[in-house]
Amino acid sequence: MTSSIFAEKILILDFGSQYTQLIARRVRELGVYCEILPYDVTPEEILAFQAKGLILSGGPESVTVDDAPKIPDVVFSLGVPVLGICYGMQAMAQQLGGEVSSSSLREFGFAEVDILSESLLFDVKIDPVGSHLKVWMSHGDKVTALPVGFRTVARSAHAPICVMADDARRWYGIQFHPEVTHTDKGCEILDRFIRVLCGCQGLWRPLEIINELVQQVRVRVGQEKVLLALSGGVDSSVLAALLHRAIGDQLICVFVDNGLLRKGEKEQVVATFSEGLGIQLIVVDAASLFLDRLKDIGDPEQKRKIIGKAFIDVFEKKAAELAGVTWLAQGTIYPDVIESAGSRTGKAHVIKSHHNVGGLPERMNLKLLEPLRELFKDEVRKIGVALGLPDAIVYRHPFPGPGLAVRVLGKIEASFLQILREADAIYMEELHASGWYAKTSQAFAVFLPVKSVGVVGDARQYEYVVSLRAVETIDFMTAKYSHLPYELLERISSRIVNEVKGISRVVYDISSKPPATIEWE
Repeated sequence: MTSSIFAEKILILDFGSQYTQLIARRVRELGVYCEILPYDVTPEEILAFQAKGLILSGGPESVTVDDAPKIPDVVFSLGVPVLGICYGMQAMAQQLGGEVSSSSLREFGFAEVDILSESLLFDVKIDPVGSHLKVWMSHGDKVTALPVGFRTVARSAHAPICVMADDARRWYGIQFHPEVTHTDKGCEILDRFIRVLCGCQGLWRPLEIINELVQQVRVRVGQEKVLLALSGGVDSSVLAALLHRAIGDQLICVFVDNGLLRKGEKEQVVATFSEGLGIQLIVVDAASLFLDRLKDIGDPEQKRKIIGKAFIDVFEKKAAELAGVTWLAQGTIYPDVIESAGSRTGKAHVIKSHHNVGGLPERMNLKLLEPLRELFKDEVRKIGVALGLPDAIVYRHPFPGPGLAVRVLGKIEASFLQILREADAIYMEELHASGWYAKTSQAFAVFLPVKSVGVVGDARQYEYVVSLRAVETIDFMTAKYSHLPYELLERISSRIVNEVKGISRVVYDISSKPPATIEWE
């Protein structure tokens, strides 16, 4: 990528922190493009990136052990600003001649930092000497002696050198995590590093991103046709709108109705993309095929594999009927790229095959087109808004690739799916009406294949149970259950039991992740 919006780039070297992706998201939110590379990337790759500045992430290791991850020497010869966070600070201090030691008094969670001296990393008007910052810590080791050229800018109760600065070389280390929302003025610190120290103006904006991606697609595709499996989810929906703007009728979208969709989902996709945007959309009714293959299958992983294989079979058959298609578009986004690259130990994270069209490019002999592969989910949403997609599409909650098949626990029956659709639709309607849909990160209903006694009129009746789930999260790696008002839960429960035949009881899931997962299967 060589356009102006990529002229300003920050490189993040990952030492294994759970917050590394969050650092990247914060930098992007501040209007500057960045990428994450592992700490052991080659010097040639670091040089080729041509970064305006580098950020060294935190990590779970200790610099005091012999085989601790090291900062590549080339980092200190680039002549650009460097910011070490947590482990990144400790590694910087040790490799430049300072000292780091293990501490019996660790800091995890909230801590208070005292500003001791001025520095270019802090705004002296907002953070004057003698002021305090409430920050988020996560460390056991601490810097005990500074490298030559550095001075102490801040300290905490258990870290005498909490911020170190070499303003001449523009090298900085901070023990706390500015990228998390728990840290006061964390974004201001990152913004100052990026704009004041690295000299970035902030060129990474939705409209500019759209214009760049549209131009890239036009150059790559030319006059050829592109095929896209449109699920109605955020990524594929935004990709469809982007490709339609770029190549118009050269785009062909295929929507597979697998019988595992939410209520009104097919109608919403047709109304939005075919009728609303004028996109060429082919709807394939394959519900009976999917349900036949899922008959008597209760194991969740088996369900996933069957659904993934059935989708490939259906999609491949339909694609073979289309003449002149040479490209397959996929809604791969940046977290997918990071996860598929695997960890530095070589143990790669597996992206489930039903999330992307696994195997299709090779089997179908099509060229692969992934315009969104360098964007985070929140960036995808922003360009979706800029492309004119309705909020109901752009801000919809995540929906699993296997659909309702993993929200009906155990074996799938058509009647179970119908009960769940109706219950889930009532739940979503009430969340939207109350304003709670936007306050939660993901919410859905789960069908439990157990019967519970209820009273209908004067008669006992044994019917099924539905569980409601709602969580709040930033990265979906951890999540807390949403504290929905009792009055709202009561209204939802009453409506489901009264309006959905086959349900006698509604429960609310108050499990957080971990130990539970967000989905039930």
